[in-house]
Amino acid sequence: MHDTVFVVDDDPAIRDSLSLLLEQEDMTVVSYESAAEFLKNIDALVPRCCAIIDIRMPDIDGLQLQAEIINRGILLPVIFLTGHGDIPMSVRAIKSGAVDFLTKPVSGHTLLESVHVALLESERLFSQAEANHSARSVLESLTDREREVMSLAIEGRSNKEIARQLGISHRTVEIHRARVMHKTGADSLVELVRIAELGTIPS
Repeated sequence: MHDTVFVVDDDPAIRDSLSLLLEQEDMTVVSYESAAEFLKNIDALVPRCCAIIDIRMPDIDGLQLQAEIINRGILLPVIFLTGHGDIPMSVRAIKSGAVDFLTKPVSGHTLLESVHVALLESERLFSQAEANHSARSVLESLTDREREVMSLAIEGRSNKEIARQLGISHRTVEIHRARVMHKTGADSLVELVRIAELGTIPS
C-alpha cells in the first residue's frame, strides 16, 4: 500500500508542485483546494498518511482545520506549509500536535524529511488505536463479576481479599480470575494491567 499525503492549499501551483515532488517518491497524493472540501471527503484514512496544510486559506484556515481534525478524532499527522507564518502561530500549531511548521519556499529535501516523520507518526497512531480497540473488545467480553475481580486483582489484592470484599468464596475468585486471564490472553498480572490501561476510554 502506498503512503498517502493529503495536500490542502488554495494555490493550484503549490498543489501541483507538491504533488509532483511526492509522486516522484512513489507516494499517493490527494489534493484539496479548501479545508471544507477536505473535511467533506476525509472519512476513511489509510494506516500511513499525513496532511500538508496551508495556514492562510479562505473560510476555514489551517489552524481551524487542525482543530477540527482533532475534534473529530481523526488520526492524521499534520505538516503546516505557509508563506505567512509567525512564531506565535507556529507555537500554537506545534502545541496542538503538528509534526512541523514550514515556511515557503521550502526545499524538497526538508519537506520530504517532514513527510517521512509524519508517516512514521501515522503508523504509530494507527497501531496504538488498533491495540486500544482490541483491548476494549476483550474487556467488553468480560462479565460484570469478572470485571470486578479483574479491577481488584490489578490493584494488587490477593484472592482472599477479593473474596472477602465481594462476599464470594475463595474458589469462586480463582475461577473468575482464571476466566479473566483466559479471555484477555494475559499471561501475567503485568500484562493484565497493560490490557486494562489500553482498553480504558479516556474521560
